[in-house]
Amino acid sequence: MNNNFTVASVTLLASNPPNLVSGPLLAGFGSGSGFPELQFVVELDGQQSFKFDLRTTQLFRLGAFQSLCVSEGSETVKERTYSKGITIQFKDEEESSAFHGAFEQWKSKAVTQGSSLPNGTVSSSKSKFDDKIEASSAKMYFHYYGQLLHQQNMMQDYVRTGSYYAAVIENKADFAGRVVVDVGAGSGILSLFAAQAGAKHVYAVEASEMADYAQKLIAGNPSLGQRITVIKGKIEDVELPEKADILISEPMGTLLINERMLESYVIARDRFLVPNGKMFPTVGRIHMAPFSDEYLYVEIANKSLFWQQQNYYGVDLTALHGTAFQGYFSQPVVDAFDPRLLVAPSISHIINFTTVKEEDLYEINIPLKFTASVGTRIHGLACWFDVLFNGSTVQRWLTTAPGAPTTHWYQLRCVLSQPIYVMQGQEITGHLHMIAHSAQSYTINLTMSAKMWGPGAKQGGILQTSSCKLDLKEPYYRMSQPQAYPAAQDQQPDQDLKHPSLADFVQQCSNDSDVQIL
Repeated sequence: MNNNFTVASVTLLASNPPNLVSGPLLAGFGSGSGFPELQFVVELDGQQSFKFDLRTTQLFRLGAFQSLCVSEGSETVKERTYSKGITIQFKDEEESSAFHGAFEQWKSKAVTQGSSLPNGTVSSSKSKFDDKIEASSAKMYFHYYGQLLHQQNMMQDYVRTGSYYAAVIENKADFAGRVVVDVGAGSGILSLFAAQAGAKHVYAVEASEMADYAQKLIAGNPSLGQRITVIKGKIEDVELPEKADILISEPMGTLLINERMLESYVIARDRFLVPNGKMFPTVGRIHMAPFSDEYLYVEIANKSLFWQQQNYYGVDLTALHGTAFQGYFSQPVVDAFDPRLLVAPSISHIINFTTVKEEDLYEINIPLKFTASVGTRIHGLACWFDVLFNGSTVQRWLTTAPGAPTTHWYQLRCVLSQPIYVMQGQEITGHLHMIAHSAQSYTINLTMSAKMWGPGAKQGGILQTSSCKLDLKEPYYRMSQPQAYPAAQDQQPDQDLKHPSLADFVQQCSNDSDVQIL
């Protein structure tokens, strides 16, 4: 203990009634437990009374001679709780000011102190990430990605891993002699690719326990590992000794935006990337098209048949059937579907990672406008994504499109509980509105409408509208084999699998009213 102060008294707020402990008391700051802490010791008997972990402790002035000290307990979306608290009575204002000054200094040490790995350091604190993400969601998220079996699942996605490897190795000119930051490094495989491409140094930033495994993997490849530093911590918190010439990351979730890691990717750009530095990937596109799939619709609707029983052990369950029916349709469907199910050419929503603001990702509103290729019953909106690695030598795309080799992201479909009917040539409009929430995902609001068709259509309005609300966090993983579909539904928009050059792509974006750009 050092930086000692004598205080007149403290009052324990956790007891009922509050317990006054009269002085003189010795208050001191130290790190005997391995982390910065504040301790109070009764001078008369020298026995330790209580201590506070400064990583979770707040100090507030109540007056010239009195302060409130509280230690955070659990936190929820609605409220913050505290595990213990005291009021401190000082002898005079000078002693109070000195105590507060020392508190701030030691609190600063608590903010910047964190775990370290043999070749990396980290600062850990209550960060912007913690402010917008539920603690329980973050805990499960980092637990999931901290397991080797899940890293293996992603590494064995050879479309994903092979595309990254090719994008890096084909663009050695972008990596050779450059400083690289791997955002959310996971196993460290992308850091090793960057080192293979001749990177001067790679900072592999990973917040989960996978950082320890990454350290082992990198140490097992010493010729590459000597140029890689593993840093265990969130990209929002860590401090790096130098700026990056290039960022590499795999921030894509289902529908591109799930898990909200794109925001961390953008934060890394703003914190660490030099002006005009490169980002791998550079651009992302969400593709959308209406689909018709009677098999899928009936499958989902039939799940709620259980609640139509009128004599379930003598109980009538039908009162809950409507709620269950809507509940099943609130789950986005994740699977690999036959591209012949698409009934109109797709449109795209562009997210340019080099320019998009973090706040732009909090709410995404995409207007929908399609022209039906066939007369059919539309069951919802199909979505997939691709990303561009805009290398100086080669521009490579990684796609999750239907009909392309399947990835671990598959595709996603939002299914309407009330399908809409269209004729060939009829216009379909609507909105896909996605709002980020604190469980690291999005609430999806989808509206699709069939406009008037035929003679006089320009003077007409909407014939039929259907809407649904879905939680991207709670999908229905439907991994059965795709059904065989009639050849009459063979509608494959050719732009899904053809990727323009960057120049053509930018020109297309500026000319195409169906393309929305962030």
